[in-house]
Amino acid sequence: MRRFVLPGLIVVAAVALLALLTFGISNQGDTSSIDDQVATGHFPVAPKAHVALPVLGSSATKSLADFRGKVVVLNVFASWCDPCAYEAPVLAREQHLLAKRDATLVGVTYLDNSSGSEQFARRYHITYPILRDVSGSFVRSFGTTGVPETFVINRVGRIQALQRFPVDQQWLTRTLTPILAEHS
Repeated sequence: MRRFVLPGLIVVAAVALLALLTFGISNQGDTSSIDDQVATGHFPVAPKAHVALPVLGSSATKSLADFRGKVVVLNVFASWCDPCAYEAPVLAREQHLLAKRDATLVGVTYLDNSSGSEQFARRYHITYPILRDVSGSFVRSFGTTGVPETFVINRVGRIQALQRFPVDQQWLTRTLTPILAEHS
């Protein structure tokens, strides 16, 4: 019986490693697809653009399609996320500049409750629309698995830039300047 223990453990470890590798590869599909397309200059259409999500603190709903014709900086965040708190003041200031250029920020909550999101919006003086992705399927269609993540969607609804970690003012300026200069 003892002589089967070591080979059995090796088989179990190999199966576990194979399962982990398979999970990692399959979980990477959506993220690398959008990332790779943007990196090579093939800007994909923003997924689920016509899906209406509830607006935080309101009975209204909005979809990305409602913002067509504007540059949209889509920021996925959660109130419990420390890096999200770091970038929130930068994004709140940026909204004032974007509003003057026929552009907007749109926040989307991910794995967050409404009261936490509302407190976060008040604390950081967020004036742009915040949509609630209650099921998480909207942000997962962008390949999002964590927060914060930011997507820049051009005036015709294509993802032209993205950042899968906190943004800063330098990234926003460098990224948005040429996109805002484009006309549809």
